[in-house]
Amino acid sequence: MRDQEPGPGHPGRRLSTKEAAELLGVKPETVYAYVSRGLLSSRRTPGGRGSTFDAEEVEALARRHRRETPGASGATPELSVRTRITLIEKDRYYYRGVDATELAAHHSYEEIAEWLWTGQPHPGASFSAPQKAASVARRVVRALPEHTGPADRLRVAAIAAAAADPLRFDLSEEAVLGTARNLVPTLVAALPTPGAQREEDGPLARRLWSRLSGRKPDEASLRVLDTALGLLADHDLAASTLAVRVAASARAHAYAAVSAGLGVLEGPLHGAASGLAHRMLLDVLDEGDAAPVIAEELRAGRRIPGLGHRLYTGEDPRARALFALLEQIPRAEPALLAARDIVATTARHTPLHANVDLALAVFTASSGMDASAGETIFAVARTAGWIAHALEEYGERPLRMRPSGVYVGPPPPRPFPG
Repeated sequence: MRDQEPGPGHPGRRLSTKEAAELLGVKPETVYAYVSRGLLSSRRTPGGRGSTFDAEEVEALARRHRRETPGASGATPELSVRTRITLIEKDRYYYRGVDATELAAHHSYEEIAEWLWTGQPHPGASFSAPQKAASVARRVVRALPEHTGPADRLRVAAIAAAAADPLRFDLSEEAVLGTARNLVPTLVAALPTPGAQREEDGPLARRLWSRLSGRKPDEASLRVLDTALGLLADHDLAASTLAVRVAASARAHAYAAVSAGLGVLEGPLHGAASGLAHRMLLDVLDEGDAAPVIAEELRAGRRIPGLGHRLYTGEDPRARALFALLEQIPRAEPALLAARDIVATTARHTPLHANVDLALAVFTASSGMDASAGETIFAVARTAGWIAHALEEYGERPLRMRPSGVYVGPPPPRPFPG
């Protein structure tokens, strides 16, 4: 029963255990569990039979539960952002409504980047790095320790390029497009070269190849690299892209927004995944059999890299496109066979399709590239998508990417311990 005073709507109103349970939508036992966890406070009723609860405190907890429960009171279980850039649907994905794998098959990375940024065709689009920005970025990247990873190198290069651009705070569309066309090639120009040959002209894929492999490229390999860049240019609101949009929502300039994306990219579940697949592929090639390598991964409790994708029930369309091109390169055959062995062996445990990380690993392993090369390709490619999302976010209300926290700690006010 409810305490008789004070009445409804007045501060200090008390609820019985039954009333508190009904308001919270839980069993009476759960109400007492909340008390033991410090989420609610209780007061014994006169005579010591049962407890009462502060109505405002119970209502606050009920509101918190409604925010946490997917679908409750129309709540959305995940953050959703309206975008015109990329749609992923039925094991396919589209850039501004155009099939991305078709675009990558017939257009260069630069042309695809322009399509993502402007929604207009730009035949023959080509990017070149400003001499001053490239020189500054190269110097600071050269000063980094030898073991520095790709994401760190590119992030430092982006910061250096920003410092060389006094107009970086101009967020008008034309200014940001100018930044985009300069930044992507500057990131490539800043990277160290494994061999003596450094390409500074021609398609971006050719320039990037000279930073990833000491081998002289053939046209088939350059086609794979350029296609990979186009395929990876965007993939809806991946974790790194969300970070970019948060930065752009706060009106960070394009260099800073890209830097935010690069920071997230470094995780093993995102941009670095292809490096893990590359190392696993080399182990399979050394063993001559995927079974012992897969067994060791499973024994260690690790997820098999290069397999499965939460957005595709079937094969990753990006992997399918790259594997088709790799089949035309004779030297890629051993790595392709090893990749198929990995998929077939893992299927005995869990049937999973190859994803783009495994396809990238086949390419990098068969092209004389380091295990980190896939991460570099991913980061350079995704810069186009990040800038497209930053441009889109600059057109939205500032600071809209500010979700509300759901506080689950002890109710205030409480005394400081001790």
